[in-house]
Amino acid sequence: MAAALVGAVAGWAAVALASHARAYCDAGWEAGGRFEMAFLLVLMVPGCAVLALLIAFLSRPLPLWSRPVPVLLVLAVVVLVFFASKGTLDGYPGNLERCGPDNVPPWWPGWLPA
Repeated sequence: MAAALVGAVAGWAAVALASHARAYCDAGWEAGGRFEMAFLLVLMVPGCAVLALLIAFLSRPLPLWSRPVPVLLVLAVVVLVFFASKGTLDGYPGNLERCGPDNVPPWWPGWLPA
C-alpha cells in the first residue's frame, strides 16, 4: 500500500515539475499545454501507483531492507524521463531571456539529464 502512495506522489511530482519548467520558460504553457499537463496528471498518478505496486510485488524475494530500492529507482527514472520529454520542449519558442533554446530552466541541475 505504501508503494502505491509513493508511486502516486511520484506521478504527481513528475507532472508538477514539468509544468513548472514549462511555465518558467514560457514554452508550451498556453491553454493547450496546460490542458495536456492536466490530462497527463490523470494518467501519471494512477499509472505510477500501479507501476510502483508491480515493482514492489516483483521485489518481494529481496531482503526486507532492500525492497524499496528498486521501486524508488524506477520511479526516479520515470520522473526524469517525463521531465526530459514533456517539461523541456527543445526548439519550442519560449522565453529566451529565462531559458535557452532547449527550454531547460536554469534551476535544473546540469548533472541531471534534461
